[in-house]
Parts: sequence; C-alpha cells; structure tokens
Amino acid sequence: MACPSARRTSGPTSFASGVCMRILMLGNSLSTAHGLPGRLGELLDAEVTVHARGGARLAEQLNPATHMGALTSAAFDAGGWDYVVMQEVSNAAVKSPGRMVESVSSLSARARAVGARPILYGTWAYAPWCLKLELLGCTSAEMRAAMDVSYHEACAISGAVLADVGGAFWDHPDPASLYARDGIHPSEAGADLAARVLARAMGSAP
Repeated sequence: MACPSARRTSGPTSFASGVCMRILMLGNSLSTAHGLPGRLGELLDAEVTVHARGGARLAEQLNPATHMGALTSAAFDAGGWDYVVMQEVSNAAVKSPGRMVESVSSLSARARAVGARPILYGTWAYAPWCLKLELLGCTSAEMRAAMDVSYHEACAISGAVLADVGGAFWDHPDPASLYARDGIHPSEAGADLAARVLARAMGSAP
C-alpha cells in the first residue's frame, strides 16, 4: 500500500497508524527546495511531514512559544514517528557550533523518547562564488571543514545518524551543478542528491 509522499505542515495533521514509514522533517528552505520531502517520500514509500520556514534554526523547533515550535512539540507528543530529520542553518557550524550541537542533542532526545531515530541532515558549504562567504570570513573549503567537524561532534554527542549531504556535494564530479544561482540553495539535481543521501541514511534506498 503506497503512502502519501509528503505534507508540509501549517497546522495539526492526522495520520493513519501503522500504514507506512513516517518521517518528521525539521528545518528551513534547504529542507523544502525543489520538493525534496516528496522526493524522499517516493524513495522510501514514506509519509513525510515538514516543519520548516526560510532561515529557521533548530532552536526554534524547541521553543513552544513559536508557531513552529508549538507544532513540533505537538508532533512529538502525538508520537508515531519512525525518523526525525533535523536540518540546521548552514552557517551555524561557523557562527554558533555549540548552539547547533545543543539543539541537535535536545531534538534527538525528544525523537528517541517517542521511538523515532534521529537523523542529522548535514548540508553543504556555500558555493565558492557565494557572496555570503565574505560575511562569514571564510572560503567554501573552510566552511565545509567547519561543518564536517560540527556535524560529527553533534552526532557523537547526540547519537543521531549523519546524512552527509554536504560531503556528497563536495565529492561530486560537478559540484557547481548542484547549486542554485545564489550558491546557497540546491538546484533540482542538488535536491535529488540530498533526498538520496537522506534515504540511504535511513537504510532503504539506492
């Protein structure tokens, strides 16, 4: 029986229990670009619910005083998730790595408390031509190195599984093809690669 592939949540959502794999994605526009949740749902025959907004940090998902935080708290209370995918803003590894690790650890604990396995969606460094690199004061390679350290630290402390999409971008024979023009968001090819890496981290896709 096929599952509905994805739902972007703006309010409480009801699901049929025991029908299929259920995934809760927490993130921002890097989690929603080019229908990434739908791609992931198709790869895994899973139902994917997304709590995301542009520029959101994981700390917002932990704050029930915010709209997204209230939704996420209710989703955890309802339970029934197989996986919880967490995606932090890319520059957090450079600007606030400690805060990122704390957020991943807290969300991972909440996921495990309801029987879900936490997955850290490790995103990519800004492309070499991205103007925001100057504001960060680093190169694309330096940003990638900082992200790699922070993501592995977060997983070591939290017990989350790393879906190293950033590594897949870095190792790709044509990494420029994976970026949108802004050098921050993924192209359609980048979103497809991200979905496949996430699916492999859950052990069920090529």
